Amino acid sequence: MSSLQEIETAISQLSTDELTAFRIWFAEFDAEIWDRQFEEDVASGRLNKLADRALQHLREGRCTDL
Repeated sequence: MSSLQEIETAISQLSTDELTAFRIWFAEFDAEIWDRQFEEDVASGRLNKLADRALQHLREGRCTDL
């Protein structure tokens, strides 16, 4: 499978049980990628400005409890 169209075709031919298993696998796969990217962003300092702004809002009392 080298193209998106081939992947889409293969997925569309899955049985209900196979599609359920694929959904579970893909959700876990996607979450791992997102987690890795988030960790890289934190380590590189890309989120520092956002964190500083959030802390400033907290100090200024501009936050509400959920």
